[in-house]
Amino acid sequence: MKTLPRNILIFIIILPLILSLSACSTSKEREVVSQGDKWEKTNRKIFRFNKKLDTAIIKPISKGYKKITPDIVEKGISNFFSNLGDIKNAFNNVLQFKLVDAGSDMTRFAFNSTFGLAGFIDVASGLQMEKHHEDFGQTLAKWGVKSGPYYVMPFFGPSTVRDSYSFWVDAATSPLTYADHSTELAILKGIDTRTKLFGTEKILEEVTIDEYALVRDAWMQDREYKIKDGNIDVTEKEDLASELDALD
Repeated sequence: MKTLPRNILIFIIILPLILSLSACSTSKEREVVSQGDKWEKTNRKIFRFNKKLDTAIIKPISKGYKKITPDIVEKGISNFFSNLGDIKNAFNNVLQFKLVDAGSDMTRFAFNSTFGLAGFIDVASGLQMEKHHEDFGQTLAKWGVKSGPYYVMPFFGPSTVRDSYSFWVDAATSPLTYADHSTELAILKGIDTRTKLFGTEKILEEVTIDEYALVRDAWMQDREYKIKDGNIDVTEKEDLASELDALD
């Protein structure tokens, strides 16, 4: 993959192994932490590192990008990356044997890539073609692979052991990985993604509870919702609704 230096990639790949060894050696000394987050102490350090990195570099760049980029251009860039994501969605829907959804994904991609001028215009949504959001982590979950502990990836944020390794498979299915200017495109995609978080960030700034725990719980709820294609039971829906109400 071209988007990150080799040493960083190796570090991220072996981090779950380092954490698991650490967990085995210090489990008797550690405090009881939330279920599924047995690496919480290390996770919080990485969370703080990511937040400082975002505050110092990523957020200012994203704000500048949003300020100087016309709304129509910004929307077109978002549509372009979203359109390429339909390839990943189709790939994973095939692996999950959701062939109708996979066909819909490829139809969306074909329409937007042609009539939508390489995806800069989202023609498919205007034609009521449903947008799916699938990744290899969801595919592994469908195959029965356990998530493993929650942990925060340096630079990339919330994940689990299962989902972190799926990151590389998703990258392999993305045309951006093989583009001539893959690094520049990856940076632009990251900036585009960051600008979409400004609204959520305001909510986090208004709450007084533990930001780390809020992000973790919200992310894990969202992953469960996506893995089950929205088919969560009544109790889970009520719990999620209560958490969202608490933010009002």
